Amino acid sequence: MTASVHQTEDLLFSIIVQLIVMIGAARLMNTVLRKFGQPGVIGEIIAGLLLGPSLVGHFFPQFSHAVFGDKASAPIVIMSQIGLILLMFQIGMDFEFTHLKSRRNAGGVLGVTLASIGVPFCLGLAIGHWSAPVLAPGIDPLVYSLFCGVGLAITAVPVLGRILREFGLTRTDVGVVAISAAAVNDVTGWVLLAGVSAYASAQFSGTHMAWQIGGLLLFLGALWFVLRPLVDRLVAGNPLREGDIPPNLMAAVLCVMLALSICTYKLGIFAIFGGFAAGLLFHRHAGFVTAWQRQVGRFVMVFFLPVFFTFTGLRANVLGLATLTDLQWLVIVVSAATVGKIIPVYIASRLSGFDRQQSWVLGTLMNTRGLMELIVLNIGFDLGFIPQKVFTMLVIMAVVTTVMTGPLLRVLLPRTGHVIPKGVEA
Repeated sequence: MTASVHQTEDLLFSIIVQLIVMIGAARLMNTVLRKFGQPGVIGEIIAGLLLGPSLVGHFFPQFSHAVFGDKASAPIVIMSQIGLILLMFQIGMDFEFTHLKSRRNAGGVLGVTLASIGVPFCLGLAIGHWSAPVLAPGIDPLVYSLFCGVGLAITAVPVLGRILREFGLTRTDVGVVAISAAAVNDVTGWVLLAGVSAYASAQFSGTHMAWQIGGLLLFLGALWFVLRPLVDRLVAGNPLREGDIPPNLMAAVLCVMLALSICTYKLGIFAIFGGFAAGLLFHRHAGFVTAWQRQVGRFVMVFFLPVFFTFTGLRANVLGLATLTDLQWLVIVVSAATVGKIIPVYIASRLSGFDRQQSWVLGTLMNTRGLMELIVLNIGFDLGFIPQKVFTMLVIMAVVTTVMTGPLLRVLLPRTGHVIPKGVEA
């Protein structure tokens, strides 16, 4: 064999070994966490962290280096991003618009969105300002503070979507308001992140920002007035065959999904939102949605998602927080992130007409940060906005606030009269 063939075979061997470790560890922790009443996705996030320097990389460095090398390889990174696009497509298909026709729900989305972004962002700015001399002395304090604000303001749409599915909330008023507000929250978060990045590189332009917002509005208009009727014709012209999606239809769906991902990437709000937008186009076709979840959905959950969680876990080192000062700032960050989400969202929900228990549920759901937070933190770390210790603190915050969601929902949901499904696999 030629040298290039040897290199390809070696790379393939390395990727296969990594996939075995990632998928096996994620499924094991998914099962374990579900035994303790947590959503399975939390176990997958924890599995990713444990495979990194926080556990395996620290106590078994030779094994970690042999399996993962110094950093995640390009194929693993690409697979993780494709998996996120597919996951967001499935979340978009579960989106139920009819609930938003209610004035209470529409007002709830607006109020919850503003509360879940504004208050945490301001708290993050304050924490960044106070901690910059101690935790980030070599970084522009304004850039660092702005990023801390964005970090605290994020809500995790993909993880929230999975939690809504596991708790049977995807088609309830509370669930639809939460996922709608989280989607707007994340789009706003990405626009803020783009603004912070542009400011940090001395390229910020009000004109550019205006073009970006205008492009987003044009994109939404094209989705509704052009692509929505075209998708209806596509599905009608390719009916299901014995409950299965025809190959031509599946290929067309994948092309639409990836093309929209290119659009959102070019708009600066990350490619995965193209997947979500594509899912919205297909959500009205119940037969298609059911067939897709059966044919594709579970494979996406079991194969692709663990890849991203492990990629992030390899970069976080929980054991790196060794001093009392580090731990004090960690407590401050986690407390501010939690209180800054739950209380403002509760107040906004009450003002929108939801009762007390529903408002606490909404606050709890919006406190979920997991996946999107990890994506944002990776970007901030790569761009040099935050140092290693702060990156680790924010990763811990993302995990803790997400881990809180399951136990709180199991206490709160029965009080609203909602029956939590049993034995749902994820």
